[in-house]
Amino acid sequence: MVKRIAAALVMLAAFLAPATPAAAAGAGYVRLAHLSPDTPAVDVYLKGGTVKQQRFDGVAYGAMSDYLRLPAGTYSVAMRKAGAAASTPPVLTTQVTVEDGAAYTVAGVGRYADLGLRVLKDDLRLPGRDESKIRIIQASVRAPVLDVGGANGRSIADGVAFATTTAYREVNPGKWTVKVQPSGGGRASDLPCTLGAGNVYSLLVLDDKNGGLKPELHIDAARQGGVPQGGVATGAGGTRPGSPLPMALLLAGVSAVLAGGVVVVLRRRPRTVR
Repeated sequence: MVKRIAAALVMLAAFLAPATPAAAAGAGYVRLAHLSPDTPAVDVYLKGGTVKQQRFDGVAYGAMSDYLRLPAGTYSVAMRKAGAAASTPPVLTTQVTVEDGAAYTVAGVGRYADLGLRVLKDDLRLPGRDESKIRIIQASVRAPVLDVGGANGRSIADGVAFATTTAYREVNPGKWTVKVQPSGGGRASDLPCTLGAGNVYSLLVLDDKNGGLKPELHIDAARQGGVPQGGVATGAGGTRPGSPLPMALLLAGVSAVLAGGVVVVLRRRPRTVR
């Protein structure tokens, strides 16, 4: 077992070493989201470069995929009505240019009448060890403008308009009761949560099907711990000089090596997330 762990670390170190000329193009991360409250489910397609076309079936409002690790390059994203043939002209299309070490969220946003695809740049650089980093993705039409903060009065962001995304900001880590409320008053919704030190988050605010607001916390990058569900902790947070690579990627790499499949796991084409 000791020999296998040693071999795993050697192989992982080789993967984390500076890119060779043959691998100079690098890779980045893309995830997809449906953030339009009155738009029916769609099938989402992503293609480009040497990557086999990815298809996400029946993506409904509020859905956000895991990050896909993609070679640097330009990709097209298209949305079609759920169940429509792949040959059907897409309802919406856009392009995303993936840069080495960068991460993006491609989201359908706005009301159905003026639906659009927007490319959000995700800043996965890790904050300090005594800080957390968070942004707000506003996808609630019930609260066209809302305020977000702690139940104790600490503000995270005020006046966040529908179909907009705030910049990331650093906050104190620890236990929070995040409060989202329409600006000017109205029914508030609370989300008890813990913001981990050194982690990066997106707070997604949705319309609750039972009325009111539905805040969801997605982890974008983690300093330590296992790979989270939903938003995925990725290695992109370690691209800033002096920023340690998130432990989540290290643990995932070691696990893959011990399973005998590090080359396949880290270099094979991304699988479709449904």
